Amino acid sequence: MDLGIAGRTAIVCAASQGLGRACAMALAKEGVDVVINGRNKNTLEATADEIRAAAPKISVQTIVGDVTDRECQNALVETAETPDILLNNAGGPPPGDFRDWDRDAWVSALETNMLSAIELIRLTVDGMASRGFGRIINITSSTVRVPIPVLGMSNAARAGLTNFVFGLVPELSSKGVTINNILPGPFDTNRLRNSKELTRHLTKNSVAGRVGDPAELGALCAFLCSNNAGYISGQNIQMDGGLYPGAF
Repeated sequence: MDLGIAGRTAIVCAASQGLGRACAMALAKEGVDVVINGRNKNTLEATADEIRAAAPKISVQTIVGDVTDRECQNALVETAETPDILLNNAGGPPPGDFRDWDRDAWVSALETNMLSAIELIRLTVDGMASRGFGRIINITSSTVRVPIPVLGMSNAARAGLTNFVFGLVPELSSKGVTINNILPGPFDTNRLRNSKELTRHLTKNSVAGRVGDPAELGALCAFLCSNNAGYISGQNIQMDGGLYPGAF
């Protein structure tokens, strides 16, 4: 299937590894120039080289930094120049007991999983609308629908982002700009592998018999960014191998 997005430009946050990397790779293979972000320069540059090898005709530019940092946000937008696609993604706050989280912990969680995404949307969405094409995707979490107690900060921040961005849909849909969220369940990422507590909570009821391959989520991201998905907006798209225990 020709997704019709060759020549577009995408900002992909937290793309040095895991789900962000998979999305950047999938977009690049469709001919999209990518500006990718990560906090570790060596890891980010290694990923950029892998993307260039897989898609040698496209441009890959890197911005090292924390996506919550205003300078990093501005650099992403300035480097992309006229971004057509924005993929918001950031690692979640640590698990724990809410009694142990002080105000600073909550502010950090909101900055990482809600406010940074909103700021990048603010910096890019009007340009997308003026050009008549835009795709905004937020990688949130299946916990938006089924909260996991030990992930309280992530549950709250990502749910807040969900409600905010869906309020923008009526204004933007007629201008060719779509906004959707992808809600991943357990995927084979470092975050899952390195946390026994997360692994226990995320996989104990697995109906698929496996965790997801990040490339599967990357393929979904690329489709949602395509010309074929212009009528899909304001959706929470669950990708969890059937874990969600409901019909709606």
